[in-house]
Amino acid sequence: MNLMRYFFLATTIFTLGLQAGEINTLSKAEKAAGWQLLFDGKNLNTHWRNIGQKEITGKGWVIRDGVLIKEEGKAAGNILTRRTWTDYEFAWEWKIGTKGNNGVKYMVLEKRGAIGHEYQMIDDKFWAKSPLSLTGVFYAVLPREVKLAEPVRIDQWNQSRIKVSGQKVEHFLNGEKILTYTLGSERVMAGVAKSKFKRFEGFGKKVTGHILLTDHKDRCEFRNLKIRELK
Repeated sequence: MNLMRYFFLATTIFTLGLQAGEINTLSKAEKAAGWQLLFDGKNLNTHWRNIGQKEITGKGWVIRDGVLIKEEGKAAGNILTRRTWTDYEFAWEWKIGTKGNNGVKYMVLEKRGAIGHEYQMIDDKFWAKSPLSLTGVFYAVLPREVKLAEPVRIDQWNQSRIKVSGQKVEHFLNGEKILTYTLGSERVMAGVAKSKFKRFEGFGKKVTGHILLTDHKDRCEFRNLKIRELK
């Protein structure tokens, strides 16, 4: 069996397993490993708030059947975690439609607004204008390091994960590691220097910060948002 076929079968089985089980829950093994939910499928305010606000104020964030939806064309605003994180794994599932665009940002310092390292979530076929703007990249700074075993799923659930451990950061998409980089490294800082983020002091270096879900106007759905701290 070739490698691409293996990845396809593995991620398909993983997806079917997720669809068969309850969403927004943790297994005993996940609880034992330290995972915690950041969304229970009912209340968004417990762990999230609009940036610059004490609660969720954007009407464009709605919950239906346990799924968090950023509705298209409605004022939603960026939302961030109530607390900050230093070393962690953050995992989530997401769905976008044709031409869709969204993202998850991390190491966000609220004092400088919705600025952070962004894990891009986008319709690659429509927006494939630059390798720095595809799904799973460090947006505008570093591209993916592999050719995807399968394309980004449009109108279907994708699984993503970010791991920040010390100076090392890893991006995963549908079970495949697609990017690894070192915070503050020459490679990262060179990428930052060529990007629109160069005016933000210290961008590209390690900080303790929030995780943020963006409002890019397009519809985007989220579920199974969970995190665990790394010691």
